[in-house]
Amino acid sequence: MRRKLFLFFFFGTLSILCLFLLRFPAQAGALAANGLTLWFSKMIPALFPFMILSGLFLSTGFSNLLARLAAPVLQPVFQTTDACLFCILTGFFCGFPMGARVCAQSLQQKKISRREASWLLAFINNIGPVYFSGYVLTLFPVRTPLTVWLGMYLLPFLYGIVLRYTLYRDLSTQSVRRVFVPTSVRCQANTPASPTGTSLSSARLSALHESILSAMNGIAQLGGYMVFFNLLNLFPTVFLAAYPAFIRTLSPLLEITNGLSMLLPSERLWAYIVLPFGGLCCIA
Repeated sequence: MRRKLFLFFFFGTLSILCLFLLRFPAQAGALAANGLTLWFSKMIPALFPFMILSGLFLSTGFSNLLARLAAPVLQPVFQTTDACLFCILTGFFCGFPMGARVCAQSLQQKKISRREASWLLAFINNIGPVYFSGYVLTLFPVRTPLTVWLGMYLLPFLYGIVLRYTLYRDLSTQSVRRVFVPTSVRCQANTPASPTGTSLSSARLSALHESILSAMNGIAQLGGYMVFFNLLNLFPTVFLAAYPAFIRTLSPLLEITNGLSMLLPSERLWAYIVLPFGGLCCIA
């Protein structure tokens, strides 16, 4: 029964959205254009390089080195593996969706367990510092930015510690050393061996190639999500046209980037309240 209700609600929403696209093409086009513009001008410069680098670090094993460099600080706090430490670093320094993306890649490559992934996803998929300082603080400047920085990053950090020693206290602290070999290199396992230098260069180029393709796929998916959730603003735009303030309030809950751009400077308190939530687009 619950599944039927969900399917009814889901397909009903999509059907109404299709009707709204036909009935209000100008508003729909403007919302889609806003989503694409913000994706191209804000999200691609801030995230695409990190997507390539994080994938390259994972595929070459360099992520373990970065984790070990941070281990003297993070390991006594979290008591976890090198792979988990790398996910934590990426989540806090690169921002969403990199936290969830690296966590998923690590799980697919069997560097972390599913239970470790569940723990990590609870606190590492945050607003990135580049996005926060380059976009949010320019829209809503504050007198004491340090307080906002602490609220944005110290609270999820402490939440991760609490989870580690309560619900997830059974996690292993031993790192499993694995070396990921790119697919193209594995496929050449039965071919005649080439010189060491040539083989190593080929492996590195293959890893870079796969990281770029994976990053392009990820950033394109992000753009699609931003457009889709921006289009959902048609619902409050149509049904609540007489309440523009309420429409602005709902917008960041759907898609955070465009939603923040719709808020007035006087509404900065609501912006900082909803910012850690990230919007349904970020969760999706």
